[in-house]
Amino acid sequence: MNTPSADGPLRDRVTAKLAELSPAERRVAEYLRDHVLEIVFATADEIAEATDTSDATVIRTAKALGYSGLPELKREAGRRALGGVRPSARLRSRIDKAGHETSTLLDHVFAEATERLDETRRLITDEDFVAAVDLLMAAREVVSFGLGPSELSAQYLTLRLRRLGRQTRQITATGFRLADDLLGLRGSDVVVLYVPGRLINDVHVVLDHARTVGAPIILVSDALLPVLADRVTLTLAAVHSGSGFTGEGLSALLLTDCLALGIATRERERATATSELLNSLRAALTQSTRNETPARRPRRGGQAPR
Repeated sequence: MNTPSADGPLRDRVTAKLAELSPAERRVAEYLRDHVLEIVFATADEIAEATDTSDATVIRTAKALGYSGLPELKREAGRRALGGVRPSARLRSRIDKAGHETSTLLDHVFAEATERLDETRRLITDEDFVAAVDLLMAAREVVSFGLGPSELSAQYLTLRLRRLGRQTRQITATGFRLADDLLGLRGSDVVVLYVPGRLINDVHVVLDHARTVGAPIILVSDALLPVLADRVTLTLAAVHSGSGFTGEGLSALLLTDCLALGIATRERERATATSELLNSLRAALTQSTRNETPARRPRRGGQAPR
């Protein structure tokens, strides 16, 4: 029996598995094979309608082909179908697929968002999540790092944890300035990397230095999980968009909320005290009397200025 490689193209997987599928799954598999560009922007319901099956059959077929689910299948199809296409052409494809009707546009975006979040939840085990919270709780300082749109996720983690009373900072520098931000990293710190799918030299430098000082690393990613798994302490899947209908950081931001809540439930008193302090500082910053212009002092001799 032929076995497709883990990163083999969709067509190879369908060829290898077609004889093992049920008639309904076979129809779905053949449709996926023959409509690669279309499925990148399609929902499970749309594929089910095109193949006269159900969305459950579509998802089951994706898993039977060796994917974790439909989102992973669509991402691989998207990389192969759109990888060499200019960004402007990809944007036109998204616009054309979304249509001009408001309801259709909303349906496509919300359907993909739901699909990504459901798949992210399925891929994260309770054990891995608890282990991630354990690492963050034990850290002297949590150091976050993300590139491009993923920088927002790193910034969000820093903000959420700081508001819970945790010592945390974000590395924002790249290139030569990155070296300065890495100087303070200690073995008792934890590095959280948000790197969905693009691997550049800066990431390698962060990984190497963290390993040198002995700092644990939590990787939040999608396509790079199998690539970097042996270089980090723990991986958390944050499913990426195959079509571009939804933003890169959607899954990672929600996962960050989960981590923050996990810490808050363990340190209720610290989280509450920090929240009270934050509100007190905000109140001091918004006092109206601070903005009033003070009265001028009279000049010597008792005469007020004209």
